[in-house]
Amino acid sequence: MAVTRAHQPVATPPALPVRTRLAHPALLLTGILLVALNMRACLAAISPMVGEIQRTFGLSATASGLITTVPVLFQGVGAPLTPRLTRRFGTERVVLGAVLVLGAGVLLRVLPSVAALYAGCVVIGVAIAVLNVSMPGLVKREFPGRAAAMTGVYSTTMLVGATLAAGTSVPLEHVLGGGWQASLGAWSLLALVAAVAWLPQVLRSRQGRTTAPTASAPAAAATARPVAGIWRSPLAWQISLFMGISSLLVYTLVAWMPTILADHGMDRGEAGLVFAFSNLVQVAGAFLVPLMAGRMTGQRALAVVMAALNGLGIAVLLAAPVSGAWVAAAVLGVAQGGSLGLGLAFIVLRTDSAAGAARLGGMSQAVGYLVAAAGPVGAGALHQLTGGWTTPLVLMLVLVAVVGTAGWGAGRNRTL
Repeated sequence: MAVTRAHQPVATPPALPVRTRLAHPALLLTGILLVALNMRACLAAISPMVGEIQRTFGLSATASGLITTVPVLFQGVGAPLTPRLTRRFGTERVVLGAVLVLGAGVLLRVLPSVAALYAGCVVIGVAIAVLNVSMPGLVKREFPGRAAAMTGVYSTTMLVGATLAAGTSVPLEHVLGGGWQASLGAWSLLALVAAVAWLPQVLRSRQGRTTAPTASAPAAAATARPVAGIWRSPLAWQISLFMGISSLLVYTLVAWMPTILADHGMDRGEAGLVFAFSNLVQVAGAFLVPLMAGRMTGQRALAVVMAALNGLGIAVLLAAPVSGAWVAAAVLGVAQGGSLGLGLAFIVLRTDSAAGAARLGGMSQAVGYLVAAAGPVGAGALHQLTGGWTTPLVLMLVLVAVVGTAGWGAGRNRTL
């Protein structure tokens, strides 16, 4: 008698996790890197153009300083909103929207109006804030076993984008022939390229949500639940202070390091080269330090070393600003790039879920950029009050001790 198989149940392959239905890993990595290229480029591109913008609109020195301060300030303002957006719309769609808004802000900034200039700075700051907070959670979810290493890759890419933008803004002005507006506006094309490269992630994530089995919904909801009481967590505050004061040191020296060197007698051209060299060395620090952090059980010693290198570089600027300038630039480059990478690595190492990383990222970057925005303005005010750079640099040395203390706590082998 023939055996019929008509009524035998057909085995259904287990549903794949949503993460595996995303685009090919190479395409995912390409999208992450292109998004990361945009996260500092449009900020660095404007620095060589501030003088021309000031002459175009007849701005005062204070008003010109706001061109670089406003985006940093609004990165702090926009950061706490991002976890709520990602929970409602999904990380992929939020990243795509932020990249498109960033490109729109770049175009708004070059319109022939002072109001449009500052409005564009606000839009750019908020868009970057959303990306700053979204990316650690995304990396935590997509590369759970290599989150620290991938953090090093994308933080390095951010600095590469900033270095390229700072170095090519003036040549772009000459090539395009449209003044500073054409040079700065061209960076919107990079945002468009990143949006196109990121679009497959949005399409695949939508497909994953529509085909995901309902049985996994409770588990997904549990995974998406944010960390409770994060603003009352000492560990979260230690990470936030480490990021905030480290960023304050970076932005203060970005604003004033060439001026400090020039005021002590160095040729302005050489001062610019020293500053560019320091930015180049940051790339190495941002790549290597997170890799080291990911291989360690705790990162206390690494955080203290970064603080000590910051202190050493500032001390050299204080004691021998001209003869020791290149040494200071190298040491500060490693310290600043490494501190950036380590701060971002703390976000993924001190949390056990993508939702937790997004929530911690929102807090730490809100605190961080609000603190950092005070650095350039405060240092400039102290310089004007005292007539020299000794007081600002000594105060920065005091803050280095605070960074080391916060990093000692943030480097403990604990999760929120």
